[in-house]
Amino acid sequence: MILAGDLGGTKTTLALYEGGDKKASPLYVRHYRSRNFPHFFAILDPYLKEHKQRVQKACFAVAGPVFSGRSQTLNLPWLIDAEKIAQRYKIPEVSLLNDLEATAYGALVLPESAKVVLNPDAAFGEAPLSGNRAVIAPGTGLGEAVLYREGARYRPSASEGGHTDFAPRNDLEIALLQFLLKKHAHVSYERLLSGPGLFTLYQFMKAHEQGDEPAWLSERLVSEDPAAVISEAALAQKSDLCTKALDCFVSLFGAEAGNLALKALATGGVYLGGGIAPKILPKLKEGLFMDAFVRKGRYSTLLSKIPVWLIDDPQSALHGAASFACIKEQ
Repeated sequence: MILAGDLGGTKTTLALYEGGDKKASPLYVRHYRSRNFPHFFAILDPYLKEHKQRVQKACFAVAGPVFSGRSQTLNLPWLIDAEKIAQRYKIPEVSLLNDLEATAYGALVLPESAKVVLNPDAAFGEAPLSGNRAVIAPGTGLGEAVLYREGARYRPSASEGGHTDFAPRNDLEIALLQFLLKKHAHVSYERLLSGPGLFTLYQFMKAHEQGDEPAWLSERLVSEDPAAVISEAALAQKSDLCTKALDCFVSLFGAEAGNLALKALATGGVYLGGGIAPKILPKLKEGLFMDAFVRKGRYSTLLSKIPVWLIDDPQSALHGAASFACIKEQ
């Protein structure tokens, strides 16, 4: 039996998989609100006590960099240590993966039904069969990973590309950068392409008098998740402010996805992961995203030939962690 987990800043998911099958369905899937627990053992102890299975291998996707089997999570006060987990639960082999590296492994076993093509009319040619691939995923933060091609296989490689410097492309985005520099010494893409980032874009639009904030919206922004409220109002066309914020988010998302495609030379395709993208799929299909993705000067033609898929599976990182454990068995 393989134990897999996806440890995110907002939600942690655990599941068991039958060993050896990279496409096996998860068993005993449990979800937890990460911030309700002081450390990872507070989740893992009752889970393994409830499901008395002999675990031969475990692999956990962690929202943060992994060094020598250890990770200090960026959005939680958790220190994850593979060796301590192995000792505590007597698991012979425990691995940690960056969450986007795990999502990349998950993308490789993703069924076609869980992929939504954003540019079906692009002239892909042989691109889907050759070249590197990449994953970009806005959620609690912004994750990025590369799948570099080695012969007939893809090997995922983690990165912290979401923390690279935000590069404005027009006068409005220059004003956005200036707005953010008053609050932060370093402005990264994660400051904008994340749940908190969408709310930041809304606040910027409001400060620059891009629309009025009605009372119902003010109340919901205080009492509910601001990013969810903004997305919902924008998609329903209930608020100009929310629409402009989401439009800016989608355009920046496309631009950074295109940047990643160039850096990785991802002619094999780019996957959009994370928790936000599936919720704003209608907006991603409107054209703003792909326009920003391909607008790279002399490389626009190349970018227009790269397939872009949305991962419509909230458990892709979990499946990727299990897949990695299966690969290590072989």
